[in-house]
Amino acid sequence: MIRPDLTLPIPERIGAAHFIGIGGSGMSGLARMFLDRGIRVSGSDRSDSAALRDLAARGAQVFVGHDAAHLPDDADTVVHTGAIWPENPEFLAAKERGLHVIHRSQALHWLIGGRRLVAVAGAHGKTTSTGMIATALQRLGADPSFVNGGVVAGLGVSSAGGADPLFVIEADESDGTFLLYDTSVALITNVDPDHLDHWGTREAFFDGFVRFADAASEAVVISADDPGAQRVAAALTHRRVTTFGTAADADVRLDEIDTDGPVAFRVSAGGESARVRLGVPGVHNAINAAGAVAVLRALGHPLGAAAAALEGFAGTVRRFELHGTVRGVSVYDDYAHHPTEVEAALSAARTVIGDGRLIAIHQPHTYSRTQLMSPQFAEVLERLADQTVVLDVYGAREDPVPGVTGALVSDAFADPARVRFVPDWQEAADYTARIAQPGDFVITLGCGDVYRLIPQVLEALDRPAAANG
Repeated sequence: MIRPDLTLPIPERIGAAHFIGIGGSGMSGLARMFLDRGIRVSGSDRSDSAALRDLAARGAQVFVGHDAAHLPDDADTVVHTGAIWPENPEFLAAKERGLHVIHRSQALHWLIGGRRLVAVAGAHGKTTSTGMIATALQRLGADPSFVNGGVVAGLGVSSAGGADPLFVIEADESDGTFLLYDTSVALITNVDPDHLDHWGTREAFFDGFVRFADAASEAVVISADDPGAQRVAAALTHRRVTTFGTAADADVRLDEIDTDGPVAFRVSAGGESARVRLGVPGVHNAINAAGAVAVLRALGHPLGAAAAALEGFAGTVRRFELHGTVRGVSVYDDYAHHPTEVEAALSAARTVIGDGRLIAIHQPHTYSRTQLMSPQFAEVLERLADQTVVLDVYGAREDPVPGVTGALVSDAFADPARVRFVPDWQEAADYTARIAQPGDFVITLGCGDVYRLIPQVLEALDRPAAANG
């Protein structure tokens, strides 16, 4: 893993940019916006994907695999993620050639270029909240630029350039890069201490959020419900702070929450109220929507108009996304990779599943998190899922740790009959198909590549043997 060096200069002009790790949702969105600016784009990723093929169709030169030969002769700037290793051959070649080498957050900073910025931060809900704000602004007649960590279902893209002087981004607290931006309106969805490999201590993590919020030039919008956010709010010196949530003293408050199917609720602020029904389930999405309403009000939109613009919001890709139904078994995917996120995803599933059972396929993310949080994952999965299939760890940027496998999660279950550790993907798909019954709800959970298992699950469900149990 390469820690971002935010002291490095960002070039004033970029003529040709090479992206290392171009296939990721965030990086591909940046690359697409660079193409829209008329910049020559090239890039590489470790495996082929729809994102690579889309960029190639738009005119980018893309490569599968990493090799110094992939770095074009005309490249003047190299953009990288923090997930690559210092030994990456393209990264080393760029350094040797004296090119501008910048972190993806610095490339985003370059794209923003001093425009009025709404930055969304928090341990959970960033992608959905950013998607809500961008979608609502478009429905309100605005034309903002936005860069999100996932594709917004109603917009079909994770990023786009707009004509208005307004830019909406998902800001990353994991490596401290959210402190790089000149934020106008800061939204903090929650503050759940994580990424201590970067921050070192919980105190430093909380202080980072305080600095992020207090630096906002116009307004801060922050959760009234989340204990971590409450701690941050108490330390703020900002003059304009708006809270949101179910708390009785929230400035933008939601109540009368109906979780029967797509979530519906009433949102109130300043003596006004409005009803909202989203196109997605879950109380957590209602809370995200309240935060989006608070941001829209901070930007000058009336409560009723803001609430109406969120009606029917259909979510973002890899957030509670239906991929197919076979033999009456619905197969969903969700990006959840922290116990709090898993709890939110499974709780939302419970509101729409009816009499069926909930089968979770959990891919632990990173060895450090699995080692630290396997008991918490097990507790949530055992409490909310009827059956759980645990895959092996998706290491991401980390090297394997001896003794740390997905079995740490399955072994932490109180009832071993409710879980099975299946490191082989085809066996996992076959096992899931054998235990699934009509009306059941299968959901893959993880921010790694677990979504790639879904075609195998659907194919296994479609076999006659699976139908016979």
